[in-house]
Amino acid sequence: MTASPWEHRRAPGVADDIDFAIRGEELQFLEIELDPGESAVAEAGAFVWKDAAVDMTTVFGDGSGGAGEGFMGKLLGAGKRLLTGESLFTTVFTHRGQGKARVAFASPTPGSILPLHLAELGGVLICQKDSFLAAAKGVSIGVHFQRRVMTGLFGGEGFIMQRLEGDGWVFVQMGGALVERELAPGEQIHVDTGCLAAYMPTVDFDLVMAGGVKSVIFGGEGLFFARLTGPGKVWIQSLPFSRLAGRMLAAAGPAGGQNRGEGSLLGPLGDLIGGNR
Repeated sequence: MTASPWEHRRAPGVADDIDFAIRGEELQFLEIELDPGESAVAEAGAFVWKDAAVDMTTVFGDGSGGAGEGFMGKLLGAGKRLLTGESLFTTVFTHRGQGKARVAFASPTPGSILPLHLAELGGVLICQKDSFLAAAKGVSIGVHFQRRVMTGLFGGEGFIMQRLEGDGWVFVQMGGALVERELAPGEQIHVDTGCLAAYMPTVDFDLVMAGGVKSVIFGGEGLFFARLTGPGKVWIQSLPFSRLAGRMLAAAGPAGGQNRGEGSLLGPLGDLIGGNR
């Protein structure tokens, strides 16, 4: 594989390590290279292509294969995935042949794919719903509930976020460009609630009012900012999908269709002439 902005080669003697590379800029895809017997788990619908030696199996739940994976354990895991906006099923890709084999996955929206090694983050990552793309087999996908009522109601992602646990690589999809901030103990930053992509569980997530009454009414930034207090790492996305979808819906207009003449000096008359009304 050629060099890329995000690329990793497995460390000698680390059995659950996987090779990967992230290709592209705005519309990225993830390419994972598997050794014989290695597996990767991906969200249903993320698959792009694979070598013929890679076997594809759809499983109920998150496919982590951990302890307590009886029927009730799988049912509970699938229920957690449903709460976080994922499907009931995941797909496991296992290399059954010899040598190296590759499998690729793509994000469904424009943005960035972020590779994170959970062992370097204390084994846990809290992230927005729908952000999980793929992982090394063994990573589990759970639920993180916001304990503060106000944070749950107005925090952008609601009461329920994703909790990724394990000691291997995980790949999460974010909107637009990404910024990583490492906060010192007691250090605070304010973030638009929709732009908060992920954070370590050591970071305290709370809300703060977005200025005075004038700012709340006319500022266009909502009632609250997310107040994040260190220590720990925070990842911020520049274009959350909800913001992109809102702009697209507004541009479509009440007719939900063409708006080629929205900048015309003729206004509504131009829309009639142009066939947009």
